[in-house]
Amino acid sequence: MKKTRVIILFGGRSAEHEVSLLSARNVFLALDRDRFDPLLIGIDKQGRWRAEPTENLLGATGDPRHLRLAAAGREVTVPVRPETPDTGLMTSPREPAQVAAAASSSSSEDTLAILGRDDVVFPVLHGTYGEDGTVQGLLELADVAYVGAGHLGSGIGMDKDVAKRLLQQAGVPVVPFRVITAGDLRRSPPEAARRASELGFPLFVKPANAGSSVGVSKVKDPAALIPALQTALGYDVKALVEAAVDAREIECAVLGNDEPQASIPGEIIVHHRDGFYSYEAKYVDADGAATKIPADLPAETAARVRALSVQTFRALDLAGMARVDFFLDRRSGDLYVNEVNTIPGFTAISMYPKLWEASGLPVKDLVSRLIDLAIERRAARRALKTTY
Repeated sequence: MKKTRVIILFGGRSAEHEVSLLSARNVFLALDRDRFDPLLIGIDKQGRWRAEPTENLLGATGDPRHLRLAAAGREVTVPVRPETPDTGLMTSPREPAQVAAAASSSSSEDTLAILGRDDVVFPVLHGTYGEDGTVQGLLELADVAYVGAGHLGSGIGMDKDVAKRLLQQAGVPVVPFRVITAGDLRRSPPEAARRASELGFPLFVKPANAGSSVGVSKVKDPAALIPALQTALGYDVKALVEAAVDAREIECAVLGNDEPQASIPGEIIVHHRDGFYSYEAKYVDADGAATKIPADLPAETAARVRALSVQTFRALDLAGMARVDFFLDRRSGDLYVNEVNTIPGFTAISMYPKLWEASGLPVKDLVSRLIDLAIERRAARRALKTTY
């Protein structure tokens, strides 16, 4: 049986570059070699695509802050289907043989052309310039199958401001929030601080477009508010300010396209001195947090988590996979959707694969299912009319 080439795409121009290497390593190890042939492509922080040596990725363990792409990886070009000179029409997607020919005829012996008609890209690009719809748009233009949400759903899921407004419209509960832009803070820091303070203290300040708790601050008093806004706005042009809730952190994994399914819920129990699920608690401090799967919840609450996860998935136009994070108010028992992650972590501690494994789907089968869903979506796109 002919194997499908799976391009594992990782790294990227984001503050989560290093975490991406950890995720890519586990996707690579979980790939079914009877069905799939992997190709490792890393994107460095300058945006260059490079073929990554297997041994370098397999060595990506431990503290993500110390991880790097290989320095001498062969540079890769990403061909989008060229126009035919005599007609101006787009050519058919490149076959693997054409890709090989393009590689051999390249003007640089150090450059390799990729993306064949039957390839599937598995993006493990956490954060901006990867999880936000940019790469997804490129892959759709190239008519290549890829794992995860489309360019629109990816962009929505990444932008916590837009996602929360859409969830409110869909009747999904979210905690009270404000949005402060870089322009707001530049024009009048006191006014920006006043608007944010309307939520009361303590509160959380985070970049609207980021993940892995990068740039997130817990603000306990007015004196720390403007520095927290400056920190968040160092990573994005919008800062999301949220009312702090004394809550348990519940997570649920969603898998599917038109008929998404939700896993059993799990819980993150934070022990780190930051007092919340910070970057250090997630990836640096080995004792910073613990997971409990399944979460200790009444059956009605667990069912509500799963139903809201699927409702969120559909409201934000997601596909393939997503992790939905909740706050469960310790006093009232109210549930709030905190955020979604359209390219959830696949590290050794990541909840998405662990939740599915606990739900009866081992990581090898999960990765295969995600690739099958990507192929299914490509077939649906190719069936659409492009002429009138």
